[in-house]
Amino acid sequence: MEIGTRHNRMEVTLFLCGDIMTGRGIDQILPHPGAPRLHEGYVKDARGYVDLAERRSGPIPRAAGFDYAWGDALAEWQRRNPDLRLINLETSITASNNYWRGKGINYRMHPANTPVLTAARIDACSLANNHVLDWGYEGLAETMRTLENAGVRWAGAGDNLEQARAPAVLPVAGKGRVLFFCCGSPSSGIPLKWAATDRRSGINLLPDLSRETALQIAGQIRAAEQPGDIVVASIHWGGNWGHAIPAAQKNFARMLIDEAGVDLIHGHSSHHAKGIEVYRGRLILYGAGDFLSDYEGIQGYEEFRSDLGLMYFAQIDPATGKLSALQMVPTRLEKFKVNRATRSEAEWLRNLFNRLGEELGTRVEIAGDSTLHLLWD
Repeated sequence: MEIGTRHNRMEVTLFLCGDIMTGRGIDQILPHPGAPRLHEGYVKDARGYVDLAERRSGPIPRAAGFDYAWGDALAEWQRRNPDLRLINLETSITASNNYWRGKGINYRMHPANTPVLTAARIDACSLANNHVLDWGYEGLAETMRTLENAGVRWAGAGDNLEQARAPAVLPVAGKGRVLFFCCGSPSSGIPLKWAATDRRSGINLLPDLSRETALQIAGQIRAAEQPGDIVVASIHWGGNWGHAIPAAQKNFARMLIDEAGVDLIHGHSSHHAKGIEVYRGRLILYGAGDFLSDYEGIQGYEEFRSDLGLMYFAQIDPATGKLSALQMVPTRLEKFKVNRATRSEAEWLRNLFNRLGEELGTRVEIAGDSTLHLLWD
């Protein structure tokens, strides 16, 4: 059994988390809310999601500072000082009104609210998900342009297939580079029409989870990789609810490690945390859960505790690509703000990971400050 407790200054520490959804309701409490009109079946105004959250948790400030939503995460980032902060940004950043007809849910954040990302010092984000084209190709183009202007790197989308497949190359001073490859699966609800082609913008959409697809990704990695690089594959896959991990996902994650040389799998889409595996020394997060969203006042699926999130701090040895330690800080979303979870909530997450980890060869221990430490066979 391994547990990482020593910090080697040459290790690369990556911050990862579940979905970041700063559009819709959260956009409405930021300094520059966009047009609130929605095209959903039930809620027609984004401010309705703020109202739902307030009925549950109490008043939420309007024109809140750009650091408001990050709450207690800010102090944790400052204390741990990870080398890179990597997220799945599950919203478009646009003022476009050209919503994607028939999709049902349309997330957007006004471009003037982009400082919410720089306030958190986000280094790079995946755009390969089922909301980045909610406001059409015009909205995607504005999203990419806005992130570039803000100095936030992105991957998983592009003006064409080549660009959508390209990784974000992230230097880490004195420690090498991290290659951030991002892709999405139709199983997460990504429309097939969103796939980038040689002549059309879109996202890096996987055709399937086959060995052929894994080998194709292996070729992309070999073309970009240099000795000593840490390779992260960020994948938006699977449904929103349920702890079961499909065999196809397990097989694909392991093939990416075996065949493509991926060092860390950052899986997301589920609204709650899923089981964790360490395969051949490499970390696999099958579902990181939600981290920041406007779902607070929506009822249903309470047993999954989607209000509980995690700050994942993974320490990677750049010489081997292997996981040295994984520490997870439990959080709770309340009033559209990230808060440190209570001790009982952290224990609930510990028990969940230990139950789910039985078949994956992992378990967690809880420290005095409620941080969860991963142990693996």
